[in-house]
Amino acid sequence: MKISVGLGKDGAEERLEQHGVSRRDFMKFCAAVAAAMGMDAAFAPKIAEALTAKRRPSVVYLHAAECTGCSEALLRTIAPYIDALILDTISLDYHETIMAAAGHAAEKALEEAVNSEHGFICVVEGGIPTRAGGVDGKVAGKTMLDIVSEIVPKAQATICMGTCSSFGGVQAAKPNPTEAKSVSQALGGVTTVNISGCPPNPINFVGTVVHYLTKGLPELGPDGRPLLFFGESVHDNCPRLSHFENDEYATSFGDETARKGYCLYELGCKGPDTYNNCPKVLFNQVNFPIQAGHPCIGCSEPDFWDEMSPFYEQG
Repeated sequence: MKISVGLGKDGAEERLEQHGVSRRDFMKFCAAVAAAMGMDAAFAPKIAEALTAKRRPSVVYLHAAECTGCSEALLRTIAPYIDALILDTISLDYHETIMAAAGHAAEKALEEAVNSEHGFICVVEGGIPTRAGGVDGKVAGKTMLDIVSEIVPKAQATICMGTCSSFGGVQAAKPNPTEAKSVSQALGGVTTVNISGCPPNPINFVGTVVHYLTKGLPELGPDGRPLLFFGESVHDNCPRLSHFENDEYATSFGDETARKGYCLYELGCKGPDTYNNCPKVLFNQVNFPIQAGHPCIGCSEPDFWDEMSPFYEQG
């Protein structure tokens, strides 16, 4: 089936071509996003339209207590690469890791984006330290708690990128010396769209933005995660499921059972208790931990550092 869509709005097609992204590559990416959203290929042109609109959606990306792994995963998206697509179709107006501006210039860019009459989407990466008013984490002289308290309420929507901002993550693991919390907990129950994972699959982030642009916020589960991407367990879609059903379990990482691709449950796999689309939406369209021979450690679940460990023992 040939899919045709006009990508000429505001020079979008030209920008993509200058970065080596053909119309075919772009539409393949849109089709992948559509599949992750549970749509058929016919929805891909609508995704393309949303990502090439004349006014690109403004995104303010905040960093709190984190390792920057979520940003690193996003920046390593391929086919096409993130700089050629996402940064050209979403107006990423503030992102401390990759923006050229620094110091006062960076803070001015943040102020302008937050106060724009056109509004903005806020993305937060990292847990929020709350001990003693958030003194354990500061950016530009302000605590991370103060920053999210000031900016998040002004956003049209807030997306938590990764398990740390979604649920607290490793920062909130016992004994949690900084009293780190999720964005929602730190701000008293504000609604956030939680794209959990350590790190999350970038397609789930892009799919959430596209859903917001085309249909509004996606349906969320009780923990704030979009059911589109987190509605089924890893176990139910696992490529090793038949081995589980036949009681064929790997007994070590280096023996014959592992080479045969047997189920990793007895080596600590937390797939039955983990809700994510990892088996369906591979990282960079290539792989995910279980397929590569490593048990799922439940990294997209609340309190996984405490609740899922020890990682290599059967739960």
